[in-house]
Amino acid sequence: MAASRHFVLAAGGTGGHMVPAAALATELHRRGHRVALVSDERGVRFPGLFDGVQTHVLPAGRLAGGPLGWARTASKMWAGRAMARELYRTFKPAVVVGFGGYAAFPALLAAFADKIPAVVHEQNAVLGRVNRLVAGKVAAIATSYPDVARLKPVHAAKVRLTGNPVRDTILAIRERPFPVLEEDGIFRVVVTGGSQGATVLSQVVPDGLALLPVHFRSRLQVTHQARIEDIDAVRAKYAEHGIPAELATYLPDLPETLAWSHLVIARAGASTIAELTAAGRPAILVPLPSATDDHQTANAREITAAGGARTIAQPQFTATELAKQMQKLGLEPAALENAAARAKACGRPNAARDLADLVEGLA
Repeated sequence: MAASRHFVLAAGGTGGHMVPAAALATELHRRGHRVALVSDERGVRFPGLFDGVQTHVLPAGRLAGGPLGWARTASKMWAGRAMARELYRTFKPAVVVGFGGYAAFPALLAAFADKIPAVVHEQNAVLGRVNRLVAGKVAAIATSYPDVARLKPVHAAKVRLTGNPVRDTILAIRERPFPVLEEDGIFRVVVTGGSQGATVLSQVVPDGLALLPVHFRSRLQVTHQARIEDIDAVRAKYAEHGIPAELATYLPDLPETLAWSHLVIARAGASTIAELTAAGRPAILVPLPSATDDHQTANAREITAAGGARTIAQPQFTATELAKQMQKLGLEPAALENAAARAKACGRPNAARDLADLVEGLA
């Protein structure tokens, strides 16, 4: 085992940044290291991800609002940088690891000022804005996909393909067989729009499932995550169509729900793709069209090209198209199991280990 070291993980407060940071923190703890988290107020409140980890909120900001907004953001970033340098004076990190998001930027600036080695991890198939800003100064860029857009050729020597770390509870699904799908057995569908939900899934999915042939529709059991403002209308739609459905605004036991699912209908966020491929679950993906640089469409390409998922652009995501794609995937158990195996083949289950190796090597 390597000597015990201190590491700072810096991440913006969305699930896409926080989940891989938490997975790395768990792996570093296993190796006997100490970890501190730097994030925004959203990040430090994520339930269950960073229990027992020293957490710090730094002022940051977004590059928006014109010259006046930029000036305010620069002031916040500078204050955050000063706070991070004070943290480093006492905590003495060997390496600072950034996971993207504006909340990570001050921590990385402080690392550069104090000449502490820094690494960034990119969860998406398009290099994010903050990671682009610091790419020239970091010691390494860890990626989740073999091909990452917006990554300059001059930085290619720094790139290490590690994959996107997921929780141990998701990795455990990989060791379990794909749930048996009898010809007349229950067909379990999970619908999730990520941590924020997705109104378009709530609008389209119930009507799409209602268009399935009767012998298929009668076997459905749905678990659907919906926004709080949509949930009553979605529940009423499922009841109208006679489709058994469990509705929730948050899926507290997502690993177990994913473990018994036969098909997932979801957005194409980085954590969603990482969990689908780690677990080996086929999916119908609807990328968020407003995602920066259309990165969700890029995220979906590998699993779709491999045959583990079907991607439907949101403008084409209609009840009729959903029913058509579901029948192509789900009517034959062998076809569904094949798609599950192809999704699993895209997984990088050693991502947390490989990222920890990279970080330890720099320490």
